[in-house]
Amino acid sequence: MVTPDNDASPAPFGAFAPTAAQAALIRLAHGSGLKRGAFRPWLSRLASLLRAGPIDIQYQGGAFRFHHQASATERGALFNPDYNREELDFLRANLPDGGVFVDIGANVGTYALSLARSVGARGMVIAVEPHPVIHTRLDFNRAASGFAQVRLVAGAAGEADGEVMIETDSGNLGASHVVTGNPSAGAFKVPCFTLQHILTDAGASRIDALKIDVEGFEDRVLTGFFAQAPHALWPRAVVIEHLSRGEWQTDCITDMIARGYRETGRTRSNTLLLRS
Repeated sequence: MVTPDNDASPAPFGAFAPTAAQAALIRLAHGSGLKRGAFRPWLSRLASLLRAGPIDIQYQGGAFRFHHQASATERGALFNPDYNREELDFLRANLPDGGVFVDIGANVGTYALSLARSVGARGMVIAVEPHPVIHTRLDFNRAASGFAQVRLVAGAAGEADGEVMIETDSGNLGASHVVTGNPSAGAFKVPCFTLQHILTDAGASRIDALKIDVEGFEDRVLTGFFAQAPHALWPRAVVIEHLSRGEWQTDCITDMIARGYRETGRTRSNTLLLRS
């Protein structure tokens, strides 16, 4: 019997290929307004009624096993072919062959694996994901995609090396976040590393493009990095989620603009910046 990829011995990619009915449902979503966010939980429930379990599918150049039932990111990528398209196109435009892409808050790899083809075999993708279940899924997707240039970091990025507490919403496993106040009963410790430490360990001497989505902890990752890291390490292009901007201690977008970045675009969730 096949099993999901967070089991001890995951079934090979393709074991959860969509059934004919699931494939028809996905095509219907892709070609209609049903791909929008409000409809995706309903589509996920219907897909699970057709067959329980995850769905194996190709997405943006990578091979993914999407556990869509309890992950907004995985539902979005499964049912919307344009999911994060503007952000991905912006990052691709600033990633040369042989380039370096850093994904902080990589989730299951919808950015990291989608952009691995852009940097090519000579390039490097560094994917940072602290949640152990999500990290296991990311590792499975990387192996299924065959991208040896993708390096995984099992931990959080932060303002100092050490440990942090993270917790998550059981209805959206991908929305794990660092606890900055009193932790809940379900919170647990994970390793934490500065961005400069992560780059040093990976042997990266530059960043061509960076995406960061860490649920309100973005400023703790970036502000100290820009204050301390040599300019040669500063990324040329940045995609940063701004939905939790009100939780920042320091407005790191304003800080980046003061350091020579300019805002070139904005989506519902993210701000796009280029270094002049």
